[in-house]
Amino acid sequence: MTNKSIIQTENAPRAIGTYSQAVKAGDTVYISGQIPLVPETMEVVSGDFAANTRQVFDNLRAVCEAAGGELKDIVKVNIYMTDLSNFATVNEIMATYFQEPYPARAAVEVSALPKGVPVEMEAVMVLS
Repeated sequence: MTNKSIIQTENAPRAIGTYSQAVKAGDTVYISGQIPLVPETMEVVSGDFAANTRQVFDNLRAVCEAAGGELKDIVKVNIYMTDLSNFATVNEIMATYFQEPYPARAAVEVSALPKGVPVEMEAVMVLS
């Protein structure tokens, strides 16, 4: 695919494996899973589940901006949590980052996530 480009920003955590922060193909941007790492330190943000969730949304926003978009351009979000009882907290915080119409979304409980974090999110964004 000749119209594929790699998105990279220092404002989001650098990749900790064999992947890119995001890949743009045409007008679509595929954003890799973001965990609550502070970009400057590459350490997990301190605080509770809410603080972790806000850091993940901040990381998603940074990648969106590096790709030339905004959170409102996201059309699909996949949310992975190690405890689905945090679902209401995710909804509450997500409502402060997004306005209607909201993106499509999946929320899934998983047994573990990288670095032992409680939440990870990946997204698909379409640029207009």
